[in-house]
Amino acid sequence: MDFQIPYGKNSLNISIPGSNVISFNCPREDAGSGKGEEDIIKAALDNPVCTKKLHECASGKKDACILVSDITRPCPSYKFLPYLLQELNKAQIRDIKVVFGLGIHRPHTRQEQEKLAGSEAASQCILVDSDQKRCRLIGTTKKGTPVEVFEEALDSSFLIATGNIEYHYFAGYSGGAKAVMPGICSYNSVCANHSMMLEDDARAGEYKNNPVRLDIEEAGFLTGIDFIFNVILDDSKKIVGAVAGKNNEAFLEGIRLYDSVYEVSSSQKADIVITSAGGFPKDINLYQAQKALESVKDIVRDGGTIILAAECLEGFGEDKFAEWMQNTTDFDGLYKKIKEKFVLGGHKAVAVAKLLTRARCMLYSAFDKSMTANIGFEKTDNIQDFIDKKLKENSNLQIAVVPNGRFIKYCN
Repeated sequence: MDFQIPYGKNSLNISIPGSNVISFNCPREDAGSGKGEEDIIKAALDNPVCTKKLHECASGKKDACILVSDITRPCPSYKFLPYLLQELNKAQIRDIKVVFGLGIHRPHTRQEQEKLAGSEAASQCILVDSDQKRCRLIGTTKKGTPVEVFEEALDSSFLIATGNIEYHYFAGYSGGAKAVMPGICSYNSVCANHSMMLEDDARAGEYKNNPVRLDIEEAGFLTGIDFIFNVILDDSKKIVGAVAGKNNEAFLEGIRLYDSVYEVSSSQKADIVITSAGGFPKDINLYQAQKALESVKDIVRDGGTIILAAECLEGFGEDKFAEWMQNTTDFDGLYKKIKEKFVLGGHKAVAVAKLLTRARCMLYSAFDKSMTANIGFEKTDNIQDFIDKKLKENSNLQIAVVPNGRFIKYCN
């Protein structure tokens, strides 16, 4: 069987005997509805969930703010922003800001902003990155998270949250109010929210009891999201589904749709798992690409191997993450440290360290051999050669290939 593994803006070709490849149980093979992207976008806007159409909701408002994803996310904002702008124009709103939710990520260049938003939005709207230094406290969640939100969004009279829905390794799902928390919140807010990732129910695919996700929803409610527009993407980043309307009713409809397409499971554990974050922009740095490891951790057997293909041209992507990653071989020490004081960036290193206690992790990336070894991984320069060698040693190996870091559940 031949596989293409996304890597940066290209892909790697891997060939494995079919008898050695683990098969997955999928709801359906075709993610698409048969409709084109434009039809999907229009259908969602024409049929909003639990609210009026966007132009009716925005009628009478003096301005609007649209929250969109930053460069580390695959969400193709430029594809749907023109349709949102059409709706706002119908409502006679001309003062429109597009705010890129950075969370704790780096700022964009102007060129990056224009590429993410598209030419139409760039010409009609004010493009601005969220800024943690310009956040205001508007309340506190039941779990004690201070909700400090970017003032540009708070000062707008109509707030639209956008994004793409997919599994998130501790928030359950991306999308919905996640555009607010962590998207446009302060470091203190994000740190308090993410500290709950250590709880058992903070896991991919869990919504109802997920403390991180429920805290996110409360932050969105306090902020006052007026409308959401979320898309579902296939592996080539094409829009295959969309929902619009009231948060969080529209978001719940979105995750039901997402699960119907992407809830994947296996009754087998793998000796070797080959995965990637999905290529650019998800593998722009290891801070983002690490999520792919979490997505497949349940299907690798104890003592097995996970091979992550992630280019990481921007290195680690976050300073604290880089610092903590130097100690991934000491899980107990890192876990004790983060329990004493939660540190953003450190939280991902703890997740990596925990995985390393039960599995061997290899990295195909732009990192050199020395740096790869420093963070507890083994560098591989040729995934195919490694697989061929292992199959010569043991022809019965069971190998799972997860090209886009898809969340896989093991069903005992």
